[in-house]
Amino acid sequence: MAVQWRYQVRVGSYLVKQKLLRKKYFPLVLELEPLFACNLSCTGCGKIQHPASVLKQRMSVEDALAAVQECGAPVVAIAGGEPLMHPQIHEIVNELTKRKKFVILCTNGLLLRKKLKNFKPNPYFTFVLHVDGLRERHDAVVEKPGTFDECVEAFKEAKAAGFRVGTNSTFFNNDSPQDVIDILNFLNDDLQVDQIQLSPGYAYEKAPDQEHFLGVQETREMFSKVFAEGRRKKWRLNHSPVFLDFLEGKRELACTAWGIPSYSLFGWQKPCYLMSDGYVGSYKELTETTDWDKYGRGKDPRCANCMAHCGYETSAVLATMGSLKEQIRAIRM
Repeated sequence: MAVQWRYQVRVGSYLVKQKLLRKKYFPLVLELEPLFACNLSCTGCGKIQHPASVLKQRMSVEDALAAVQECGAPVVAIAGGEPLMHPQIHEIVNELTKRKKFVILCTNGLLLRKKLKNFKPNPYFTFVLHVDGLRERHDAVVEKPGTFDECVEAFKEAKAAGFRVGTNSTFFNNDSPQDVIDILNFLNDDLQVDQIQLSPGYAYEKAPDQEHFLGVQETREMFSKVFAEGRRKKWRLNHSPVFLDFLEGKRELACTAWGIPSYSLFGWQKPCYLMSDGYVGSYKELTETTDWDKYGRGKDPRCANCMAHCGYETSAVLATMGSLKEQIRAIRM
């Protein structure tokens, strides 16, 4: 609870400052990709479809810190690829937490037990493990038997060592509402995960499997059933009520991809983590040279079925800020 309040106060103060400064575009979370290589080859992922020469590259600690310093986001989500394959990932994490950045390291868990000794528990640091279903379903999604069991053991070991550990689950059109309910019950009640994130499948353009991404109506129907009968309130979901309403189709939100920019080996990605319309050398250039008004559902065909974090989580946070009623709901969550 202390960590959650620390996070809410820090991020809330940051947002108020941006509003007082009347900034139109500002980063809330930096999506940092220090490598594209991964020890899994999931067909629903569009981040590993690069030439071998690119997959061998690793971002330097200095470049990672410079990107964080430049954009000023209070939260840094380290993704990839598989971040734990980066030989200096613990140095990046340590330097960022020293600067009091909230750091989320996203991992498939396969290397976590081996690498855990390189990290120290810190109130600014959270491991987030990808868990996309119970054993059979998860192993099918990542296309490697035994991954679920290893992920669960890694979770338990990290928790026993004093780390804050969350999960992120991505769902597709071949998941049933009961599949989603079952994994969320397991994560919340059996594993007692600190924070649970969920998302409809990302519409990666380069993903080999293009058949199983959820459409907007499918997403709304799924989460309306998943959240029914008060289940939404019992799970420790790490989302604002507004974003959950959005997933259910109870409200619309405009895309604010500028709030969760992506920085990788190629630079600052336009316009977001999921789409690649080129790269620029600075966050300032990203915000000033991107025509943000042309992206979002109803504007760009590629955005038609997107309901992902990088487009709409900032939108939900800003909507919450603008409404006292929503702020009270967020606190009660």
